[in-house]
Amino acid sequence: MSPSSSSPSSSSRSATPVVVWFRDDLRVSDHPALSAAAASGRPVVAVWVRDEESPGVRPPGAASRWWLAGALRSLAHSLGTRGVTLLLRHGPAARVIPDLVRESSAAEVVWNRRYAPAEAVVDAALAADLASQGIAVGTFQAGLLAEPDQVRTKAGGPFGVFTPFLRALLARPAPRPPLPAPGAMPGVAGLRSEALDDWALEPRAPDWAAGFPAVWTRGEAAAQEKLAAFLDRALAGYASDRDRPDRIGTSRLSPHLRFGEISPFQVFHAALVAREAGRATAQDVDKFIAELVWREFSYHLLAHHPRLATENYQPRFDAFPWRSDPSALHAWQRGKTGYPIVDAGMRELWTTGYMHNRVRMVVASFLVKHLLIDWREGERWFWDTLVDADPANNPASWQWVAGSGADAAPYFRIFNPVLQGEKFDPDGAYVKRWVPELRGVPAKFVHAPFAATPELRTAGVTLGTDYPVPLVDHKIARERALAALAVTKRP
Repeated sequence: MSPSSSSPSSSSRSATPVVVWFRDDLRVSDHPALSAAAASGRPVVAVWVRDEESPGVRPPGAASRWWLAGALRSLAHSLGTRGVTLLLRHGPAARVIPDLVRESSAAEVVWNRRYAPAEAVVDAALAADLASQGIAVGTFQAGLLAEPDQVRTKAGGPFGVFTPFLRALLARPAPRPPLPAPGAMPGVAGLRSEALDDWALEPRAPDWAAGFPAVWTRGEAAAQEKLAAFLDRALAGYASDRDRPDRIGTSRLSPHLRFGEISPFQVFHAALVAREAGRATAQDVDKFIAELVWREFSYHLLAHHPRLATENYQPRFDAFPWRSDPSALHAWQRGKTGYPIVDAGMRELWTTGYMHNRVRMVVASFLVKHLLIDWREGERWFWDTLVDADPANNPASWQWVAGSGADAAPYFRIFNPVLQGEKFDPDGAYVKRWVPELRGVPAKFVHAPFAATPELRTAGVTLGTDYPVPLVDHKIARERALAALAVTKRP
C-alpha cells in the first residue's frame, strides 16, 4: 500500500475522524483508502458525492445511474455491518468535502485516485485546499494496475500502440496482492445524509430498466460471485469463446469494474491463481489479462488526451465527411437496420444495458462505415444505454473501430455484418434470441434474410412489414465508405 506523500502515518490513534471519500470504488475489500482509515483507529466518516457540477466532469448516463443506485445500496450495507454509515451528498466536491470536514471535525481525508482528467483536476485542487487548512490528505492507487505516469515508452512518452503497452505493463513488477476487507470500525453519528431514493437514479414511469434485474445483480458480493463463476466455467476456452455471443464465454465483469465493485488487482491475481491451478491454459489466461489491460490502456490514453470522447485522436479524421442522417441513426439505435446481427446487438443493449463485445465492434463498424455516421453519435448512445459505460473504455473503443483512435483498426477494414454473424453466431441462436421475428428462419439464412425470399415466406416473415429491409446494401456501403476515407488522405 503506497499512499501519496501527503498522507500522515497510519499509526496515529487520534480521536479525530477521518473522511473516506468513495468514488468509482464502491467496495470494502481491496480498498486502500478504507483500509488506511481502518488501520488508523480513528472514527470513520464514509461519503459518496454526486458531483455533476464540477467543470468537465461527465455525468453518468441513464443505464449507469441505474447501476449506481444498486452499487450504493450494496456499499451502504457492507459499511453498515462494520459500524459505518455511508453518507450521500450532492454538489461540487470542492464544496461538499470541506463542508463535511468541518461538520465532522475531521483531521484527514483519504481517497483512491481516479484518472479522468477533469476529475483529476478536481482532486488536485481539493487536496491543495484541504492542505492549506491543515487537513491531511491521503491518496492511494486502487483503480489501475499501473498509473498513467508509470508505463512509458523508451523515449519517455505515452504509448499509442496497445501491444507494446501490454508488454511494458506486464514487464513491471507484479501488481500488489489485493487487500482484505477491514473489520468493524468506529463510526460517527449525527451527520446529515441525503436519501438515495430522492435522487431518482432508477427509472420509474416508464421503467425502461425493468429487464435489467433479470440479467444483473449489483454490488461487491455479486462481482465476486461472477468472477468465481467465470473462473469455474468460462476461463477455460476464453481465447476462442470470447468472440461467440451465442455462448457464455466472457466474464461480464465490466460493469463491476466500472463502478469499482471489484478491483483490477483482484481480477488479475484470481486469473493467475486459476492458471497456476491448471484451470485454464496460458493462452486463455493471457488473453483474459490482455482484455483487462486494454482497460488500462484506455485510461492511459484518456489521461494524455482529455477530450478523447469528443475529438479525434488522429487529427486527419477531422476532415472525414460524416453524414447527418437522423432516420438511419434512430433505426440503428432501435435495432431496425435490416442486418440481424446488428439488430440483435442493439436490442440486447436496450433490453439489458449490455452488449457482447464482438457484437459491439460489429454494430459500431456498421454505424461509422455503412451509415457514415460520426462515431461520437454512437459513443453518446452507448454512454447513455450501457451499464458499463466507462469514461475511458467507451471513447477509446469507439475511436478504435472508427479508425480515428490509437492503434486503431484501419478504417478500410469494414466488417461485413452477414459474414460476422455467420462466423460468430453460426446457428443463429444469438440473433433468434433478440430478433424473435426471425426465429422461424433457417440458420443458413437468418443472417441474410433479404437473400432468402422462399424461406421467409415459409417462416411467415415479410420484409418491410415483419422485419426491416436493409438500410443500405453492404457492397454499396463499402464503396461509399472507402470513397469517404479517400477524402481524409487528400493534401
